[in-house]
Amino acid sequence: MPQFRYRALSASGETLDGQMEAASADEVIVRLQDAGHIPIEARSADALDGGAGLGSLFRRRALSQDQVLQFTQQLATLLGAGQPLDRALAILLDLPETPQARRVIERVRDAVRGGTPLSAALEQQHGLFSRLYVNMVRAGEAGGSLHETLARLADYLERSKALRGSVINALIYPAILMAMVGLSVVAMLAYVVPQFQAMFEGMDAELPLLTRAVLGLGELAAGYWWLALALLVAAALWFDRRRRDPDWRLRFDRWLLRRRLVGDLVARLETARLAHTLSTLVGNGVPLLTALNVARNVIGNRALVQALDAAAEEVKTGGGLAHALARSKLLPRLAVQMVQVGEETGELDAMLTKVATTFDRETAQAINRFLAALVPALTIVMALVVGMIVFAILVPLYDMTQSIG
Repeated sequence: MPQFRYRALSASGETLDGQMEAASADEVIVRLQDAGHIPIEARSADALDGGAGLGSLFRRRALSQDQVLQFTQQLATLLGAGQPLDRALAILLDLPETPQARRVIERVRDAVRGGTPLSAALEQQHGLFSRLYVNMVRAGEAGGSLHETLARLADYLERSKALRGSVINALIYPAILMAMVGLSVVAMLAYVVPQFQAMFEGMDAELPLLTRAVLGLGELAAGYWWLALALLVAAALWFDRRRRDPDWRLRFDRWLLRRRLVGDLVARLETARLAHTLSTLVGNGVPLLTALNVARNVIGNRALVQALDAAAEEVKTGGGLAHALARSKLLPRLAVQMVQVGEETGELDAMLTKVATTFDRETAQAINRFLAALVPALTIVMALVVGMIVFAILVPLYDMTQSIG
């Protein structure tokens, strides 16, 4: 039988990692649930770590993030209106536009009708619903306030979508500008510069070093552009493979956080995401230790994940969250101080919400500062490169006209 790697959360909130022999990943999940654990993932032991590589970009999920948000909002509305859960799911079955989404909701409805709790039914959908989502639904079921929990969850998903959208929208213009700079330089080297090659060869004169260098680059660009493209693809594949190596990714993420401009932006973005997640979970009655173990999965920076794991270990032994987070010196001091105030006043979830709001604003300001520096820098680089190419072409032409005169 094949071996499967698994990760699960015990009833005490401890993360469990191991291997199990089973016929399928579904069997691993069932065994973990029977043992009283919460399955996080189960995959073949032969699979590469970090399945979110370049290939994952071309895999279409049965439920997109927008569809999960829509499903959550509609289910919360129907339950708030007094509809029974199985009836609400039956109504939602007719709403999705894609057959894949309808099949997911149908599986959830059938499991609920068979007596399975909604949280367990969502957990069985092969990772379509995150750990945070499943844990919040489970807490809502235990507290008898499922529709309120789903409403808070929908609000969290909407805020996360808005934050992600603002970052993407802010980076669209610099990405287009960088692409235009690259294409313009390549076009000049590959098509404009070679037009002067024959002219300079017939001049029988010593060309300046800069002109010879530009002509050489033009010849390379015209004859070996495919090699440059292959090198770019190879570099992208190399980086994708390296970033799935945990040790290399940890070193890279630490290096990234130490960069003055980019590190500032990453720290604020991850702090906002972490605060949103913790405030939503803690405010919904999820124990802090469990919330920390769930929240680690929404953070993209491995150095910050390691710091959060260390904080969870300290909280497990009775330490305070703020003191534990302060040890890493990776999170902004303002966020740690606000968490400390929340612990001292007994209003941690409310203070975490304020942290999230504050760092949403800080993230927007950091993005604006980043763009304020990046766009002019790209413009200056483009002007310098184009100016250098034009200068390299014009200098020998000027010398030729001077000698003729």
